[in-house]
Amino acid sequence: MNSVPKIIKRVLAFDIDQTLNIAKTPIPPEIAEVLVKCLNYFEICPISGQKYEQFLIQIVDKLKEAGVSEEQLTHLHLFAAQGTQYYNYDPAKHDWRQVYNFPLKEEDVVKITTVLEESARELGYWEEDKLLPGDQIIENRLSQVTFSALGQAMGTSEKYDWDPDMKKREAIVAKCKEKLPGFLYEIGGTTSINVAAPGMNKQFGMTHLLEELKVDKSEVLYFGDMTQPGGNDYPVVQMGIDTITVRSHEDTLYALRGILGVISA
Repeated sequence: MNSVPKIIKRVLAFDIDQTLNIAKTPIPPEIAEVLVKCLNYFEICPISGQKYEQFLIQIVDKLKEAGVSEEQLTHLHLFAAQGTQYYNYDPAKHDWRQVYNFPLKEEDVVKITTVLEESARELGYWEEDKLLPGDQIIENRLSQVTFSALGQAMGTSEKYDWDPDMKKREAIVAKCKEKLPGFLYEIGGTTSINVAAPGMNKQFGMTHLLEELKVDKSEVLYFGDMTQPGGNDYPVVQMGIDTITVRSHEDTLYALRGILGVISA
């Protein structure tokens, strides 16, 4: 890696939806291009509630299209399911390897799945009739269960329109907590609720990031769109990690170009 001025962080960490992309879509070419450049200077760490396979589709495949090298991929770290699963790149095998995974107990998956469906149905927010063929509302992501009101494959505009003020998801979460307390409920993306064991949020993921990369939190800069109290990026703010709140991937692109400009000046 190239040397970086001491004023610059060693690690850039990112939420994915609405931070690196339009929700549930691959990162755009301009984001892929700037991330490839950043990999010459920083450890790059996307951390999201999404499953590992989505990281490959939405990020890694697009970086390859942008010309990322295998050496650069060794500086990319995938923290899936809010960082409760971690994958890094093994150049000897030309593939990704799982470093750790903290799965939910099977009986807890059943409890969470049941309460999410019950609560959404009671509130009139169970949208099974709107799903695209083969899609599903509730997904077991091993270390968390994710409710996506319109499924994963629905178009972006439909997702934006479903719950722009988060009131529907807040109501579902409130009812779930009444029925099944003792779990962590977080609102993310445009239609999602992530449910995990207590403490298994982005604070857990970022704490392990610091340990795995052997860095101090002062050496990390985090980008996210849900940094308000109750948002799934808020635990990062509470840790005291320097955070940039963005509204879209365009904001992130602007900031990263500025950082690269400082480095190359």
